[in-house]
Amino acid sequence: MLSRVAILLLLTSLAGCGFQLQGAYQTPEAMQRTYIATADQHSLFYRELRLQLQAAGVELVETPDAATATFSIMLDNTDQRVLSVSARNVPTEYEVFYTIQYSLSNAQESLMSPTVLTLTRDYTYDSTLVLGKAREEQMLREAIVDDLVRIVMKQIATL
Repeated sequence: MLSRVAILLLLTSLAGCGFQLQGAYQTPEAMQRTYIATADQHSLFYRELRLQLQAAGVELVETPDAATATFSIMLDNTDQRVLSVSARNVPTEYEVFYTIQYSLSNAQESLMSPTVLTLTRDYTYDSTLVLGKAREEQMLREAIVDDLVRIVMKQIATL
């Protein structure tokens, strides 16, 4: 009985503070049929963006002639750099970064001017755990891409 009261109080306080689940992203009517222009159709960002746009109800078309809007990816780059080294000059910490540049337009106007986003994550490196660290690096890249796509979809939803 006490736990039911606690749950009821928690739900009431959450409702009173204005908390709401985010829900699905809303895309503008101009993006009803969208073409994604990119040089690399195998990048992590491109694949995740396609999935999120389709989940938001956008029909993705294969040619710009059939599209009501064009989402252009001008830059889609990921890499890593050394952050710190040991006394023996062996890397001990890396930074993984992912940079994108994109814009959104339709036949009449630019809906979103060219924007550059860069997100980074860092991780420690141990040469005795090479396979595990390679997987950790890949997971960091995937997490960065998820964040980038979330940011882009929020920007699109505000149009």
